[in-house]
Amino acid sequence: MGTRTLLIVGVFISLFAFSSCRELNVKVKNKHKQQHQFASYNHTLARILVQYASAVYISDLTELFTWTCSRCGGLTEGFEIIELIVDVQHCLQAFVGVAADLNAIVIAFRGTQETSIQNWVEDLYWKQLDSDYPGVDDAKVHHGFYSAYHNTSLKPGILNAVQEAKELYGDIQIMVTGHSMGGAMAAFCGLDLRLSLGEQNVQVLTFGQPRIGNAAFASYYSQVVPNTIRVTNGHDVVPHLPPYYYYFPQKTYHHFPREVWLYNIGFGSLIYTVEKVCDGSGEDPTCSRSVSGNSISDHLTYYGVHMGCDASSGCKIIMDPRVVGYGKTDQEGNLILSRDPSRSILKLKTDESSSS
Repeated sequence: MGTRTLLIVGVFISLFAFSSCRELNVKVKNKHKQQHQFASYNHTLARILVQYASAVYISDLTELFTWTCSRCGGLTEGFEIIELIVDVQHCLQAFVGVAADLNAIVIAFRGTQETSIQNWVEDLYWKQLDSDYPGVDDAKVHHGFYSAYHNTSLKPGILNAVQEAKELYGDIQIMVTGHSMGGAMAAFCGLDLRLSLGEQNVQVLTFGQPRIGNAAFASYYSQVVPNTIRVTNGHDVVPHLPPYYYYFPQKTYHHFPREVWLYNIGFGSLIYTVEKVCDGSGEDPTCSRSVSGNSISDHLTYYGVHMGCDASSGCKIIMDPRVVGYGKTDQEGNLILSRDPSRSILKLKTDESSSS
């Protein structure tokens, strides 16, 4: 009896050790050909798109719509918004516009509000996979992130604006970005642009993005939207969430590739940032997973750019009455500000109106 017990224990230990040394290899049946080449990291492009991911947090819709806000200069100067969508019911915000210097349509999603980020992080620690991804065997996703894009006013507003922009500017590239939860929505948007509109030239670049699905979904995503970069920073807690359980790859959340991890090395005044391009697994153990995810401050700054709402605004909506004519609301009170991209954008400045 003792020998049998030892044999059973030995078998379980062997199975456990075997599973711990292997990542899950997922075969996904879909109409898209497998892609084996992952996105190349472009430092300059990342420095540009992080400014769009920061600007979308601005709550003054007049300044954002006219691109005159404090975060609307620098590397994003000259950007013209086509549509600004505010889902009041779910406290979500995104914009679509054209960047002439990039020769691209840029879509940006707002992330989590700073006032609730601590509670949001705590919730993500316990979040389980809870929704099947349509049409993909065994693929599961985070219901909240999926719904924030697919089941709100964001999706129809964005798809409409993209089609309008392409009618005017032709078949230019589409770049999708966002920070934190905004990064999660950006990923679902990039996938949707490929599937719903058949767009071929879609690039996704996110900052501090959480995991949004399991390994089957990550494999499917990387095949459909291979031109994707996830930038992580230092000990940023959010990319570690929801947790990845190494010993249970089929039952856990899993990042899709490719990660670029920013971290500092050196001492005292001799500190500089390393930008490490990670492997194609999505869960490179030598990148952000090599450190503990315990910092909210690392989550709120990327490339030296502040990510989040201005403390004074509290993410409330502020809008000049003269912008109302560019907007329309639905039955739930959600707002869309839009303009004809073939016309010059309205130029408004609060200080000019107050002095006249």
